[in-house]
Amino acid sequence: MSTESLVDDLRSARQALEDAEAAVAAIGEDQLERLRSARDDLLSLLDSYEGRATGSGDFQAYLEFQEAVADHVEDLPEDLPEREVFEAIDESFEKRRLSESDFDAARDALGPVDDLVDRLGQREQAHERYRATRRDVESRLREIDEEIDRLERVATLADADLDAPVDELREPMTSYNDSVADAFTSFKRDDPARDVLAFVEATRSFPLARYPDPPDDLAAFLADASVGTEPIPTLLEYADYSRSKLEHYVDQPQTFMRVVGGNRTYFDRLDAEPLQFEWPPAPADEVRWRADELVSVVNRFAPDSVVEQLERVHALARDEPHYEHLRLTARAREELSQAERERVAAGAVGDDIEALESERERLTTALEEY
Repeated sequence: MSTESLVDDLRSARQALEDAEAAVAAIGEDQLERLRSARDDLLSLLDSYEGRATGSGDFQAYLEFQEAVADHVEDLPEDLPEREVFEAIDESFEKRRLSESDFDAARDALGPVDDLVDRLGQREQAHERYRATRRDVESRLREIDEEIDRLERVATLADADLDAPVDELREPMTSYNDSVADAFTSFKRDDPARDVLAFVEATRSFPLARYPDPPDDLAAFLADASVGTEPIPTLLEYADYSRSKLEHYVDQPQTFMRVVGGNRTYFDRLDAEPLQFEWPPAPADEVRWRADELVSVVNRFAPDSVVEQLERVHALARDEPHYEHLRLTARAREELSQAERERVAAGAVGDDIEALESERERLTTALEEY
């Protein structure tokens, strides 16, 4: 929806709300609430007695109904809007015999009352329309802010050299990522489960390479139980055994099923991701700091060849000007569509941001005005 359409809808919704509020104020909210209560009570009487007080039915019910309607109308405030409608309905029931058509006619006679009471509902509908329209405008403003942020990031890529040899950066990072993933898979597959969890817990000292903490009961159980010397795949195989079969392999089968079987998802999600580099890569200083910590973490389980690949990445990040030149290219290639590259090259991104800022100002003003 265009900006002008949103503004027009907001203006219209505000005017409709003001009209609805004025219509209620012209009668008075308290008066309309009393009128609604009087109408609803009368309709309740009609519904309650219609089947019993019509035709040659229950004569006692007929008398009770006439008396109840008369008492209801007599108790109405003298200044109640459309009080005469209730009086006319009361008079219409003063006859020797009532039929269903008399009840239908009474409901129809309440039309003027309904019209006034409906002003309360119309005001609420106007309120909801107004609130919904404001939400639409606010949602569009959030979209504009997000798009401006994105375009500002795009603008930072205007100086990227799209022909730069970005593989000088990608290849060492990809090689390291693949190697550390393979090494961790082997570690998780072959080493005792308690050693794997001990490694995970040790990463608490390295915030840039930290794993999510294992569940407390899982770590404590595997640290003490003899089954903790088994590798994780074996534990997960045991978790699929029946209780009777498991008793032959585990000393505390019930605890094992609760702690290990109940934490299968944790084991399934345990991988090398906390030890890998993202792509496009982070700034050089972040990569250097992270690589420093990763060396201390990765050498706890991975072969020297993986650590050597990590050190290659670290060396690249130390040559900050060259690294950032390649990083800018990598970001541009990953983040920009062909159309965006063309607009960046043409210098049109600034125009796009200016247009969005103008739209934002128009909508912000409309929210304040309406």
